[in-house]
Amino acid sequence: MIFRERALNTAVDRLERALEERDDALLNEAFGQLRDAFEEAKPKSSAEVGPRLANLLPRTPLGAAAILAVMIGACVENGADPQACSWPVLAGVRDALRDVAGFPALWAEAVGEDLPERDHLALGEVLERVAASAGGLKEGRFAAVSAWMQLPLWEMAAVAMLSREEIRRAVQADGTLVALAEEVALGDADLKCLRYLLKMFHDEPLVVLHRPTGTGYRMRVTRIGDNFQLHTLIGHLLIGGGHIAGEPPSAEAVAASRDAAVDPDRAPKTTGAFNLAGVDGAWLWNEGCPADIPVVDGERVLVLDPPTYERTWNAGRFYPHITGELTLEAVLDRAETEAYLAKAAPRRMWPDGD
Repeated sequence: MIFRERALNTAVDRLERALEERDDALLNEAFGQLRDAFEEAKPKSSAEVGPRLANLLPRTPLGAAAILAVMIGACVENGADPQACSWPVLAGVRDALRDVAGFPALWAEAVGEDLPERDHLALGEVLERVAASAGGLKEGRFAAVSAWMQLPLWEMAAVAMLSREEIRRAVQADGTLVALAEEVALGDADLKCLRYLLKMFHDEPLVVLHRPTGTGYRMRVTRIGDNFQLHTLIGHLLIGGGHIAGEPPSAEAVAASRDAAVDPDRAPKTTGAFNLAGVDGAWLWNEGCPADIPVVDGERVLVLDPPTYERTWNAGRFYPHITGELTLEAVLDRAETEAYLAKAAPRRMWPDGD
C-alpha cells in the first residue's frame, strides 16, 4: 500500500516537473505513469492528490488538460475536497464550451464533410486533417478542434464536480456555464448529462393538474434528474397516496427513484400512469427534465393526461449518486384547480396535435 501511495505522488511530482520545464516527452511519460498509478491507488490516496492536480490543470496543454480534468473528477468522487478541485476544472469546461462553438463552421470551411465523431483518441488525426485543409493550425483552430474532440471528457469531469450540491448551486447562481451549455448543444441528447445537472432544481415549487379528475396539487421538486424519475414519484404521491385511482409504482421503484442503490441489471420496472404536458398542450417527454416544464404566470405548471400508449421503464435516477425527492404540500380546492385548468390547452393525443 505504501508503494502504491508513493507511486501516485511520484507521478504527480513528475507531471509538475514536466509542466515547469515544458518538456513534452516528460509530459507524455508523466501522464502514462499517472494513469497507471491511478489504477493501483486506493481511493484515499487519489483523494489526497486531487487538489495538487487541480492546481496543475491551468498550466496543462490543451491536448492533455481534459484527460487530467477527468482524473481530478475521479479524485473528487473518491473524497477529495470539491472546493479545492472544482474551480480549475469548471474553468476548463467553460473555455472548452466557448472554443467548441467555432468548430462546426471551421470544419465546414476546411473539410466540408459531416462533423467528426467526438473521440479524444482521434484528436491527432482530426488536427492533421484541419491543418492540411486550412493551411496550418492557428491557436484558435487548435483550441476549437481540441474542444470538439475532447468535449465528452470535459463533460465527464464537470458532472463529477457538479454532483456536489454546493458547487452546483454556485455555478447555477453565476449562470455562465448554464447558458454556454445550452448554446452549444447540438440536439436534445448532446451534453445531456451536463445540461440536466446544470438545470437541476433544489426545492422548486410545482403545480400539478390531473385533468381527468379535475384535481390539482402543489408539490416541490428537489434534485430530480429527469422526467422518468419525476413521473414515477408523481405516480407514487397521487396514486399511492389515494388521491386518484390507478396502479401505483412499486415500493422498490419509488425507493430507486429517491435514494436506494440500484443494480442496473436488476432495476425495478414501472409503468407510466400519465402523459406529461405543459399548459400549452405540448408533450413533455420522460427523456426530458423537470426544467422543461413551462412557467405560466410565475409558476411552473404540469398537466397530467391519460397516457396515449403504455410505456414501461427501469425505475431509478439519471444521476445515481444524487438522491431526489418530490413532496406533496397541498391539495388545491376545486375553484383554484378549475382556474388553472381554464388556462390549459386541450389535450393532445399525439405530440404534434390531435
